[in-house]
Amino acid sequence: MTAAALMFPLLFMFILAGIPIALSLTIVSAGAGFLVFGPNVFAQLFGSFYSAATNFILAAIPMFVLMGAILERSGIAERLFKVMQLWLGRLPGGLAVATIAMGAIFAAAAGVVGAVEVMIGMMAIPAMQRFRYSNSLISGTICAGGSLGTMIPPSVIAVMYASLAQMSVGELLAGMMFPGLVMIVLFIAYLIVHGMLWPPEQTEAQSEMDLVSTAEKIRLTVTSLLPIFALIFAVLGSLLAGIASPTEAASVGALGALVLCIAYGRFSIPMLREALQITVRISAMILLIVAAGTMFMGTFAANGGSRMIRTAVESAGLGEAGIIIFFLVIVFLLGFVLDWTANVLICVPLFTPIIRQTGIDPVWFGTMVIVVIQTSYLTPPMASSIFYLKSIAPPDMTYGQMCRGVVPFIVLQLITLALVACFPQLSTWLPDQIVGF
Repeated sequence: MTAAALMFPLLFMFILAGIPIALSLTIVSAGAGFLVFGPNVFAQLFGSFYSAATNFILAAIPMFVLMGAILERSGIAERLFKVMQLWLGRLPGGLAVATIAMGAIFAAAAGVVGAVEVMIGMMAIPAMQRFRYSNSLISGTICAGGSLGTMIPPSVIAVMYASLAQMSVGELLAGMMFPGLVMIVLFIAYLIVHGMLWPPEQTEAQSEMDLVSTAEKIRLTVTSLLPIFALIFAVLGSLLAGIASPTEAASVGALGALVLCIAYGRFSIPMLREALQITVRISAMILLIVAAGTMFMGTFAANGGSRMIRTAVESAGLGEAGIIIFFLVIVFLLGFVLDWTANVLICVPLFTPIIRQTGIDPVWFGTMVIVVIQTSYLTPPMASSIFYLKSIAPPDMTYGQMCRGVVPFIVLQLITLALVACFPQLSTWLPDQIVGF
């Protein structure tokens, strides 16, 4: 068990030294595996790699990424943001509300966190600065809106979680739906209250937006918003109803995004090439981490790591609530140093046997884990969302402003987590009603 206990410190040391996560996982796996398997270590590791590479559920990830890439590169997302801005701009803090709404819609259409944040950030930052919103509010709103790619189905994280936990993808996505909506409502309520208490300055940009007629708003809504809702309904509806597998539903989404792109006259070979390049790059990164993480957890278990964790939990005498809190704290702390992919890969195989043995509802627990991952995604100092935003932010938007901006949204995410923990029906009722109807 000594080798298993040393695997995590070594992994964090390599990651903090700047070595890519997939390579760090592979190096530690090979070293620890050699202690157990000797010269046969590479044959054993290849078995883990092959198992991950042939996982049918994970084949949905490239299709979801491709759907989001086509929507982003074709300009469809830009049309959506304009519609949100026109309808919601008159509310207190209306442009911030429109940014959150845009994040929710694009999250439901793409499911990839980084893509959602970068896309809405590139559109929302110039627009919100024209309306004289503070940099802190801009930063927090964009980071929170981008993070919704974690909670709003179809989420790539949920697909990977369900695959590793050997549970239904449709059930987990259904379980996340109400908590995701609760989180969006809390975000919007906060922004409206903030806008009432500290309204942005009146600018010429507001006057220009007021000149758009209601007929034009309706035309843009029908031509831009409704097709996207139809696409989301086709993907989620077929998946939750049990009509299609995750891979088939994702393929429908990618095809639908391509059809919309052609219908809007935005299709071109260079656009398709860029979308495919983005898909290959992101999918390769995710799936390589999946394969390396599978190696890591296989080697960790072979060195007695799973038994060590189980013994530690049992000897601590934690009840059901204690076990849940203990595991969620671990997920949150790992979120400071690990990418969400590695976090899920490390935690889910360790926690799932104990969760099932204890009798805890796996959908309820999985939903809480994903809320915690989303929260760690926003939490400084190692917040991935802030790093994404920093890559596209103007020079006058500082790291300190970004950190201050995300704090209220972190609090709202923790409130969502508390609501799910206190009222499990938020995540368990819908799967019982609609999955496989």
